[in-house]
Amino acid sequence: MSEGLDRPRIRGVCFDLDGTLADTDDVLVSHLARYLRPLAPLLPGRDPHRLARDLVVRSETPANLLYALSDRLGLDEAAGPILDAMHRLRGEGRPHRFLLIPGVEETLARLHRSYPLAIVSSRDERGVRAFLDQFALTPLFRCLASARTCRRIKPHPAPLLWAAREMSLPPQACLMVGDTTVDILAARAAGAQSVAVLCGFGQRAELERAGADLILDATPALADILLAAVPG
Repeated sequence: MSEGLDRPRIRGVCFDLDGTLADTDDVLVSHLARYLRPLAPLLPGRDPHRLARDLVVRSETPANLLYALSDRLGLDEAAGPILDAMHRLRGEGRPHRFLLIPGVEETLARLHRSYPLAIVSSRDERGVRAFLDQFALTPLFRCLASARTCRRIKPHPAPLLWAAREMSLPPQACLMVGDTTVDILAARAAGAQSVAVLCGFGQRAELERAGADLILDATPALADILLAAVPG
C-alpha cells in the first residue's frame, strides 16, 4: 500500500485543508442540493443530491485551472481576491459550516507525536484559523501557510518551501497530503513526496497523472502507514 513512499525520508507532514482535513465536499453538496430540490421532478433519477455532487466535483477542475494559470503567469497576488471570493461563493470559511473528515482528529494527534505538522492551504488565513479553532487543532501544527503567506500559491512550491523552513526541514524531507492535483504538483516542484486522498475533490486518474507517490481512500489511513516506519 505504501510502495510509492520513501518512508524513512519523511520527517515532517504538510496538509491541505479542504477535502483533506475538512469535509468541504459534503458541505458544498448539501448546500447545493437544497437549491436543486425544487427541481427534483426535472432531474435524471429525481436525485438532487447526486446532481449536486457531480456539479461540485466538476467545478473543482476549473478552480484548479485558475490556480495553475495564476501561478504560471505570476499573477498569484492579483488572483488572490478572486480565489477568496470563490471560496466564499462555495460556502467555505464560515466556522459553523466546517465538518471534520471522520478520523482526522485522531490521525493528527497520532502523527503529532512523531512528526512536525503544517497546514499548506490556498484558503485565506482567517478561514484556516477558523477551522483549526473550531476543532481545537491549532496546537498540533507547527505553522500554517495560507493564500497570503507567500507571493505565490500552489501549485507553485513557495508555500511548501516556506512550511519546510518553518519546520527546520529540507523540502525533500516533507510529505504533502492533499486531495487535488495542485497539491501534488506543488510537492513535485518542491522536491517533496506526496500523498493524494480521495475523500475530497480529486479523482484517482488525474491524481495519478499528476504524479502522486501514494493514493489513499481517506486521510486517516495515513497514520498507520507512516507510524509503521517509526521505531517505538
